[in-house]
Amino acid sequence: MTLFETSDGDAPSTGLAGASGGQSGAVDPRAPLAARMRPRSLDEVLGQEHLLSAGSPLRRLVEGDAPMSLILFGPPGSGKTTLAQIVSSSTNRRFVQLSALNAGVKDVRAVIERARHDLTMNSHQTVLFIDEIHRFSKTQQDSLLGAVEARVITLVAATTENPYFSVVSPLLSRSLLLNLQPLTGEHIAELVRRALVDERGLAGAVQIEDDALDHLLRMSDGDARRALTALEAAAGSAVAAGQPSIDLVTLEKAVDTAAVRYDRDGDQHYDVISAFIKSIRGSDVDAALHYLARMIEAGEDARFIARRLVVHASEDIGLADPTAILVATAAAQAVQLIGMPEARINLAQATMHLALAPKSNAVVRAIDEALADVKQGLGGAVPPALRDGHYPGAAKLGHAAAYRYPHSEPEGVLAQQYPPDELLGRDYYHPTSRGAERQLQERVARLRAVVRNE
Repeated sequence: MTLFETSDGDAPSTGLAGASGGQSGAVDPRAPLAARMRPRSLDEVLGQEHLLSAGSPLRRLVEGDAPMSLILFGPPGSGKTTLAQIVSSSTNRRFVQLSALNAGVKDVRAVIERARHDLTMNSHQTVLFIDEIHRFSKTQQDSLLGAVEARVITLVAATTENPYFSVVSPLLSRSLLLNLQPLTGEHIAELVRRALVDERGLAGAVQIEDDALDHLLRMSDGDARRALTALEAAAGSAVAAGQPSIDLVTLEKAVDTAAVRYDRDGDQHYDVISAFIKSIRGSDVDAALHYLARMIEAGEDARFIARRLVVHASEDIGLADPTAILVATAAAQAVQLIGMPEARINLAQATMHLALAPKSNAVVRAIDEALADVKQGLGGAVPPALRDGHYPGAAKLGHAAAYRYPHSEPEGVLAQQYPPDELLGRDYYHPTSRGAERQLQERVARLRAVVRNE
């Protein structure tokens, strides 16, 4: 079991739970930089503006001392533990932290019993913070319900997984769900600048060069804890070497991560994504994985990569493998659902599927040819039989009167004019002989012959 406590501003025994212990102004200089720099009030929190505005439920909870349970849903390093500790310290409650990794029902009940005793004897409320609550079983989560319902404890639970799937409904309904967003590069940069000069942090011992900062922001991927941990390691190396600032080489050595020469806003951004797509189009699965790895390591936005895969699935594969768009879309959804670094596996699977799939650009050629005709004015009137016949007066205009219902035929297809007169006989879709389109060649020809009565 991992259990840390604070009471009336006293510093906890150990661990990150006491980092905010800053409520009393004291900071343990031996604590990790990420712990020392943990915000002590909502005004110090970076990001999450949608949760921190005046009158927001979170601010009302902190400033009004209301006994309200919270579920904090967000990616690693976005501030879940920080907000939990601010709730505790700002409201003068006893703070108890459990980790769902190694705490059980017995541990939960012990905290609840202590909280009930404190509430009865001296009206002292308890905040129970459970990290990674999605790892609790249904039985473990159910053990919290009575205490939450009776407000014996104020539960603050953190999860990186969708709480609608990972938290039992009764507990979810009794709590306020707050959705934390990943920190932006600007937020992380501001956090790093604070840590460099703040007395709780590095107190001006070193600076950081621009290219090293850029790499630090990429590798942190919106995770404040990861950024500060890397900064602390690099600062220690720089100070030991007598350097006044952290350069790129020092940062690389300190965190054992090579900086990929890749500018997300410059030519390399476009060159690498271009090489990525062309490698998939060329069916070179190994090269495609290489460029994917370069983008991931450089901190490219995973959503950007996923969007390109979805486009490529239709542009260069299409009906030659109709499952390609499903795989690419599923990977894009996985990126949104679980985020990085786990989503790298989903991106890799989609990349490999698309690279190994049979290729066809018939879909993009078909729509582009159709668009070209429309832009040239080849529209024409919709044939009367296809016009809407549901409104009063449509029959008098002859709309839909001659329409023939394909399902009335055994084969579900019959001769009927569908395009405007100007486009009769125009073919847009030309199936290739690759993959699933091989079977479509004969089918498309047969359908056109029946529909056009040829």
